[in-house]
Amino acid sequence: MQPPHRSGERFVDLTRRRALRKVVGMQAPSPRGPLGTLVHGWLTRDVAVDLASARALVASHDPLTDPDFQLTLWTLYELHYAGFDDVDDRWEWDPSLLELRASLEDVFERALRELAAETVRATVSADGALADRLFELTTTFEAPPLSRYVQRRATREQMLELLRHRSVYTLKEADPHTFAIPRLTGGPKVALVEVQYDEYGAGRAERHHARMFADTLSACGLSAQYGAYVDELPASSLAVNNAMSLFGLHRRLRGAAVGHFAAVESTSAMPSRRYVDGLTRLGFPPVAAAYYDEHVVADSAHEQLAVRDVCAALADAEPALETDIVFGAAVCLHLDALAAGELLDSWTETDKALTA
Repeated sequence: MQPPHRSGERFVDLTRRRALRKVVGMQAPSPRGPLGTLVHGWLTRDVAVDLASARALVASHDPLTDPDFQLTLWTLYELHYAGFDDVDDRWEWDPSLLELRASLEDVFERALRELAAETVRATVSADGALADRLFELTTTFEAPPLSRYVQRRATREQMLELLRHRSVYTLKEADPHTFAIPRLTGGPKVALVEVQYDEYGAGRAERHHARMFADTLSACGLSAQYGAYVDELPASSLAVNNAMSLFGLHRRLRGAAVGHFAAVESTSAMPSRRYVDGLTRLGFPPVAAAYYDEHVVADSAHEQLAVRDVCAALADAEPALETDIVFGAAVCLHLDALAAGELLDSWTETDKALTA
């Protein structure tokens, strides 16, 4: 299969055409293995698509731990967001790329369902209203104490590393969950829009949460350019991002999308308070903490809307979606825990080495 800009038309020089498009500042990320190398070549060097070779490589990867797998999937998803300056926008709907993405998604989704299976089973079978069970899940789930470590012990370098890792999602905060809006109707749709309206600044560009996080990065001496740090993210952090896109881009997973959304909103306020304390303790300027200050207040209200007015209301309207709602929430918690655990482990190992 030929690249999309050669299909049925004379080849257009990409260098000239890219000079005319709006610059978003992100290049396709450097590949981390043979799968990514194949896809990078298709997207940026007009190499003909070799789908059979790519599929063979997909089968050889561990989807949750392999950075080649996760970065390749992230790259394919990013075509549906801001895209890349060095990639033709028409690749977004290229059938061969969609077919490859589906192969990656099948493997990824199976791994996520296995990861969350016991949590989903216990939550679905528990007594009580769905909203109460979701709140019980998010408040009792055992996760690594990353925010407490940041609050009390993290160094400036560790704080900056955390911000770099978080930037890949937070500079497009809310966008993956917004894909769920046209897939909902009635009350759940209205409630989701209400929360997302706040996420996008409630009509004030300077209060747009992604913009506020960009201000945090700048205040800490980091790049606020979208995607600036994707090349340093481990597989676990990329998986956090990819799960949101997987759920948001598939109507059949709309239950998982809103369950994930609810888990994000109901686990944000207290960690945000601790991040404010950590940034303050480390001497960063007040503007650096403004993003997290906003979430201490906003997400205390958002969690009620997300759990009760989106998730519980959707399950009332479509009971068959309850298990997937719980699945989405469980995936959020498990993947966040994996990413936090890896980061915290690397920090504590560094601490031990310095004090040995």
